[in-house]
Amino acid sequence: MVSGMEKNRQSVDVTQILLSVLFLLIMIVACFWVVRPFILGFAWAGTVVIATWPMMLRLQRLLWGKRALAVLVMTLLLLLLFVLPIALLVNSFVENSAPLVKWATAGHLALPQLEWLNSIPLVGSKLYSSWHTLVNSGGSAMMEKVRPYVGTTTTWFLGQAAHVGRFLMHCGLMLLFSILLYWRGERVALGFRHFGYRLASQRGDAAVVLAAQAIRAVALGVVVTALVQGILGGIGLAVSGIPYATLLAVAMILICLVQLGPLPVLVPAIIWLYWSGDTTWGTVLLVWSCVVGMMDNVIRPMLIRMGADLPLVLILSGVIGGMFAFGMIGLFIGPVVLAVSWRIYSVWVHEIPTPTETPEEAVEQLDEPDVTTTAL
Repeated sequence: MVSGMEKNRQSVDVTQILLSVLFLLIMIVACFWVVRPFILGFAWAGTVVIATWPMMLRLQRLLWGKRALAVLVMTLLLLLLFVLPIALLVNSFVENSAPLVKWATAGHLALPQLEWLNSIPLVGSKLYSSWHTLVNSGGSAMMEKVRPYVGTTTTWFLGQAAHVGRFLMHCGLMLLFSILLYWRGERVALGFRHFGYRLASQRGDAAVVLAAQAIRAVALGVVVTALVQGILGGIGLAVSGIPYATLLAVAMILICLVQLGPLPVLVPAIIWLYWSGDTTWGTVLLVWSCVVGMMDNVIRPMLIRMGADLPLVLILSGVIGGMFAFGMIGLFIGPVVLAVSWRIYSVWVHEIPTPTETPEEAVEQLDEPDVTTTAL
């Protein structure tokens, strides 16, 4: 028996195990370092392909079952509906931001006089006097301290947004990876499912499928809703004569992505129209803003249900938390993590039947002495 134990100890080579694990870690880090420039483009491509995969299959059936024709049509659609509009929006954002940066850095930033307060009946003169008292007692000095930081912040923000070349490179990679995934989508999906099954058997396979459903739900329910609200809100601003409507439309899309809705942009525009005396277009924009602001209550739940049968609170919490944790790509990472974790937890909990006792009976059972312990 002693010789058998010594043989087992000799058969376990701790140094070999440690070196093997270290080598695997080095290889994983090296692989990640090599593919790091392509991760963002591949993540975008995977999101787009997963969200539009049913559309591609319908196109393939319509085009006599030819995968090549369906991939060609989907590539043209992505180029026309996704890459070019986003590139134009970014370019317009950079161009329209230039006057704002020039104004902020030129030292013209000051508190407004608000002379229109005098036109308010009864309390207008008091409001105007109180405002100028506040300005004269320290408001101007406060703006003098804030002005340099405003200029620096605006310049930094424009510098971050001006990386158009890098952004277009990621768009090009997204388009290339999308073509490859459309062409070999079934094989790639089977590879991910095989990996999930190898890790956790049927649960791992179900987690991979659920992740794809969560991505499709977010892409349909959150991103599409934000695009629809931002574009329609931008159309309303442009028709009403609001300057920099394209820039404001981009801002509305971003604000809608973080689930704040388009009203933080539309309400100041309505106030500005009424303030400038254009009450007709102000009323038109007010009605249009009510329609656009309530669209998410109808469109978003319907599209999320089309993507996956997941709780709406789970999806929205994942979207907001994912954006704070990982940036824009966190729009999809957050809901996927929460959805997979929630489904695994749900399956684990429901492996045993639900309690049949009432809460009072459960407490009474805790108070009863253990018969086995008493006997011993």
